Amino acid sequence: MHSIDTVKTRQQGDPHIPSKYTSLSSSYVKIFRQEGLRRGLYSGVTPAFLGSFPGTLIFFGCYEYSKRHLIDAGVHSSLAYLTSGGSYTPSISNIYADLPGFIADLAASVVYVPSEVLKTRLQLQGRYNNPFFRSGYNYRSTLHAARTIVKEEGFAALFYGYRATLFRDLPFSALQFAFYEQEQQWAKQYVGGKDIGLGLEILTATTAGGLAGVITCPLDVVKTRIQTQVNPTDQKPTTETSTPQRWASRSNPAREPVAKAQQAKRNISTSSPTTTIPKQGAVPLDTSSVFTGLKLVYKTEGLAGCFRGVGPRFVWTSVQSGTMLVLYQVLLRKLEAHPLVAGEGSSAP
Repeated sequence: MHSIDTVKTRQQGDPHIPSKYTSLSSSYVKIFRQEGLRRGLYSGVTPAFLGSFPGTLIFFGCYEYSKRHLIDAGVHSSLAYLTSGGSYTPSISNIYADLPGFIADLAASVVYVPSEVLKTRLQLQGRYNNPFFRSGYNYRSTLHAARTIVKEEGFAALFYGYRATLFRDLPFSALQFAFYEQEQQWAKQYVGGKDIGLGLEILTATTAGGLAGVITCPLDVVKTRIQTQVNPTDQKPTTETSTPQRWASRSNPAREPVAKAQQAKRNISTSSPTTTIPKQGAVPLDTSSVFTGLKLVYKTEGLAGCFRGVGPRFVWTSVQSGTMLVLYQVLLRKLEAHPLVAGEGSSAP
């Protein structure tokens, strides 16, 4: 599914109107034909793997820990997502049910955001020396990308879009779990029991993630734009190739056009190898504010710009949530059926 996420990143990171990357299928084929599989569709898969595994462990560890402490503090267990057995009644008190997801996302973001910055930039760049898409940077590998970002933009650049990531992931988690819990209750009422079967388990999980992904798509667009832009306060040239830097240091006449080219370079990637000046309607997103970014995108690109990449995001979040939630439920049932856990439950007064 990483290749679907790459298509989404290309659609969101291309600020031109009309975009080079339109539908999911055509964009997928275009990237595959022009850049290949490993360095095209699966560019950025290494930081994605390195960040997702520890991030998931931290997320579910903090989720279960905080959820059980909320239950011990007096919050009714029916408000605890994923393992609740009681009825779900929408009310103001349900905000407590979102707290475990909020806390878990906040804890995992420390690991997740730097890997997301590396992943997103490598996805947007594609192959090294990519002639089909100019991203404003040219990284040879994940390690080279990390070193270059820290050297040229500072260590804080690895946390670009930190607030935007939280603004996207916290509402996504809350919506996903709320939709999932409600759909689980509907499914149990439909079958007349707690065991709804694998088919309905998959359906409730995938639709919950897909709906949450569609609703939070504008936040994801802003997050992608912020994380893929080069620091506007940094005056160092971006690392594309070593040849232009050598040319710029030979004589004074050569420095002038290089400096002009750097001033003309956008902070966000361009979509055409021959385009150096953005088309009408494409503006730099030189802000770290999520709300300012949303206003700029809506003002210049309209509602369609806010939902760039909504198709791939729907597919990606549906499959991701479906896999995660179904496996999570299966593991929880296995643990609850374990003799040690079952013995503790039966011995409790």
